[in-house]
Amino acid sequence: MKWSWLKKIRTEDVERALILCASAMVVALALRGNEEAPLANTDAQTDFPVVSVAQTAQETQETVVHFTDGQGYLVPVTCQVKKSEGIAKETLAKMVASSENDLFAARLGLKTTIPEGTQIDLDIAQGKARVDMSKEALSCPDAESEALMVQSVVETLCRFDTVEEVSFLFDGQQRSKLTHGMDVSGAFAGGSINFEETETLPTAGAQTVQLYFPSQSGRMLVPVSRTVYSDADATTVLLELLKGPRKDSGLMEALPENVGILSVKMENGVCTVNFTRDFIAAMEEDTDSQRLDAVTHTLKQLPGVKEIRFLVEGESYTPPERSRPTALNVSSEIISYYPGVIETD
Repeated sequence: MKWSWLKKIRTEDVERALILCASAMVVALALRGNEEAPLANTDAQTDFPVVSVAQTAQETQETVVHFTDGQGYLVPVTCQVKKSEGIAKETLAKMVASSENDLFAARLGLKTTIPEGTQIDLDIAQGKARVDMSKEALSCPDAESEALMVQSVVETLCRFDTVEEVSFLFDGQQRSKLTHGMDVSGAFAGGSINFEETETLPTAGAQTVQLYFPSQSGRMLVPVSRTVYSDADATTVLLELLKGPRKDSGLMEALPENVGILSVKMENGVCTVNFTRDFIAAMEEDTDSQRLDAVTHTLKQLPGVKEIRFLVEGESYTPPERSRPTALNVSSEIISYYPGVIETD
């Protein structure tokens, strides 16, 4: 299913405001923690469990949630959630508005997508996920928020190998539409996140590709789904990536205009891309690895791509060594890159 809604002009003001709110909340909690506590009975002996770093690490599991930037885009974020057999349900719970989740998202410059108080039941069988959301999910303020909520759930669940499509119940009942008109009558498939609106064109031969562009802040990659009229292969996605985002998108280009592609070859799961020499300068200027990440994440989501190799005018090329993880939009890394966000022990 394709998605479309009006997108507003995107600026960094939303991210700054969210981060400022997060900082204020952290300060308030820190000050509250410094208040004088009442005297305790010193005769009582209480043994508190000591939790090691290793033990804590075993209690969480890596997953990908989807938040919104507040301007119409969904942004996937790699983070940790409580380890459990129901990892998909724990992942969705991270996207429900609450003081804890809102603070976490705000420190990334993002916002949660599911209304506060929403309870979620999840059943997955034979590739089909049925999501039953409590009546609180019907309280989205407008149609765009409804679409963001539904799409964020679909894209999050379809990242799991066990899910191919998603259907919805609300308070245990099927609905054709939500409060503000969002159609939820059928099943949804992932892969059309942040779909670019285009002029009316024939659908014959049309395919959808997913591209990654840096956000205005340059701290995160934003996936964009684009319609193409050629094979959805490595050559096509790289050429579309070089075209850049739409001028009114508020996103940044992945590679400079002077970078060219000489050839793209797929063999035994290895995608080899031969760039012009300008690619070297682009990588040397890529201090936070967003350009490299945009290329690699755009390529590795293609079926069959297991490894990516770069050539520059026919010679093997290795981009400058990097210290950041290769996962998509790692939350701890994003937070550490934002200046002015207050950290407390």
